[in-house]
Amino acid sequence: MSQFHPLLVTDIHHTIRDAVVLTLKPENPEAFAFTQGQYLTFKQDFDGTELRRNYSICAGLDDGELKVGIKRVDGGAFSTYANTDLKVGDTLHAMPPQGKFFTAIEPEVAKNYLGFAGGSGITPVLSILKTVLKREPNSTFTLVYANRAVNTIMFREELEDLKNRYMGRLTVIHILESGQDMELFEGRVDQDKCNALFKHWIQIDTIDTAFICGPEPMMLAIAEALKTNGLSEEQIKFELFSESQQGRLAKQEMAKRSEGQKGTEITVIIDGARRSFTMQKGQSVLEAALENGQEAPFSCKAGVCSTCMGKVLEGEVEMISNHALEDYEVERGYVLTCQSYPLSDTLTIDYDTH
Repeated sequence: MSQFHPLLVTDIHHTIRDAVVLTLKPENPEAFAFTQGQYLTFKQDFDGTELRRNYSICAGLDDGELKVGIKRVDGGAFSTYANTDLKVGDTLHAMPPQGKFFTAIEPEVAKNYLGFAGGSGITPVLSILKTVLKREPNSTFTLVYANRAVNTIMFREELEDLKNRYMGRLTVIHILESGQDMELFEGRVDQDKCNALFKHWIQIDTIDTAFICGPEPMMLAIAEALKTNGLSEEQIKFELFSESQQGRLAKQEMAKRSEGQKGTEITVIIDGARRSFTMQKGQSVLEAALENGQEAPFSCKAGVCSTCMGKVLEGEVEMISNHALEDYEVERGYVLTCQSYPLSDTLTIDYDTH
């Protein structure tokens, strides 16, 4: 369920000053067969504290390698470790690939894709566009990539090489905070910027699928612009790796509402084993499972990945934030247990039914 596997670090490449691309060799290659756009959940011990972090695979399906991109974040223990202390020959531990930030590859179909990436949000989008261009020979891909400046563009050379290799099928539009010759390619990527791009550079009515990965405010603005210009929610795929302000406020509200309530009797099913216990007030299902010694799978604890997904077999919960599950999955009873709080006196959650 939440098993971690060893990955040997065989190469470390600094794509920019504060970001590295790690090439990883799994001890069990079959466990790490991935779909374009997926991510790995790593765990690492820092001074006795276990941290888990998600990093997207940046390799295409035909690259023959497993690679992730990690940008250093101020105060980020894992990203700093990967950028400064990690060495070739070291071993990392990760769960098998996860995530739903992709669409099915259809080699015989001609489709037009649009990708928006901000900063390190390029990593899963790069995996998608490389795979699409290789495996769908009649499809096109337009990438809008936002960064502070030229020297902060991850994979700049690789993107240029891909443009030359797939001449006429790959278009890359760089949006920088300053220093561009045209005002259209300068500043923030917001709804107005998107509308201007759709008017002058991108024929939005021909787009089949749009992928968005970057800071949440940017992603929300882009998604709104796409919908305003005719794309449906089903045509828009996005990947988020940080908790939203809305999610944090919702947790505070749930804690207040739980005051005075009695604990919930919960049964958790993991790897075929059933364990029952009483949840404390104000706890999420995941927090309760971990506190009671259960090896429940998790990563972000923010409702933005699907690592902690479980199915409600009995009882009722309120899921306060969801950036990972599709509507049909929620309708079938699946929840993100890190965001799920009980509304019933008894509850049964199955982590094994996916």
